[in-house]
Amino acid sequence: MTVVEQLEITQEIKKLKTEKNAVILAHNYQLPEVQDIADFIGDSLGLSQAAAKTDADIIVFCGVHFMAETASIICPEKRVLLPDLEAGCSLAATINAEQLRQWKSEHPNAVVVSYVNTTAEVKAESDYCCTSTNALKVIQAIPPDREILFLPDMFLGAYLQRVTGRKMHIWPGECHVHAGIRPRDIEAMRAAHPEADMLVHPECGCSSSCMYYQATGALKGEMHILSTEGMVKHARQSPAQEFIVATEVGILHRLKKEATGKTFYPANERAICEYMKKITLEKVLRSLREEIYEVRVPEPTASKARRAIERMLAIV
Repeated sequence: MTVVEQLEITQEIKKLKTEKNAVILAHNYQLPEVQDIADFIGDSLGLSQAAAKTDADIIVFCGVHFMAETASIICPEKRVLLPDLEAGCSLAATINAEQLRQWKSEHPNAVVVSYVNTTAEVKAESDYCCTSTNALKVIQAIPPDREILFLPDMFLGAYLQRVTGRKMHIWPGECHVHAGIRPRDIEAMRAAHPEADMLVHPECGCSSSCMYYQATGALKGEMHILSTEGMVKHARQSPAQEFIVATEVGILHRLKKEATGKTFYPANERAICEYMKKITLEKVLRSLREEIYEVRVPEPTASKARRAIERMLAIV
């Protein structure tokens, strides 16, 4: 796409947004040009909060399917559009509602905490949802004598278990992108950039080992386990000038825009989510123009899932 074509598409998107009272929400992992035309950019929690607050009639969700479902559940009176229905999530696909019901039957008194990267049907079987931003607070809000089933991300679960000291049952799921960021990637980048702060997403396959290495003194320098939104906030406020970023590479665009003059290195430059990258500027334009593809969660699934999502939004 030429610069002129991109500008023309951007101008038409802005025109249609006004005409249709629409808002564009984009996840931190979206393509740079999609982030640049969004009204709000953020992580899963921030996007859920933005969806709940907007007075727009149409929400164009530039993310993946479970995120559009969440927006639809929170805002049943609005039309939620996903520009590409093939934008799925490898982590959400690791567990379905029937598997969760079976797991619950084996632990009938347990509290079920589902990471927001799950389908609406799984959320409907859960007591709480959480994101990486508020997962720690959600776990701390559960009485210490209660058994916990945490799903589906085993790396985030292992991180929460370590920092809270709570024994939890953890589903063996993983995000294929984050699981691909390994300790050896961190070690290589640390050797190449010894003065850089290290920002690690708790879903990463390197998160647990990084915490261990830091505790034993084997890992030198600053390390921070943060959500994507936490990474942006830290980069803006930190006196550090260099950062190694262990998460999907899409976040680098926003980091460079919001912490100008600082340098960011991907822990693994191949950490690219093909599902997030399915949303393009052309697809956003078509979605607005033709009002496709609408994502709507049927009852009673929506009402059951809404309870777990509202508990997530109440703990920030």
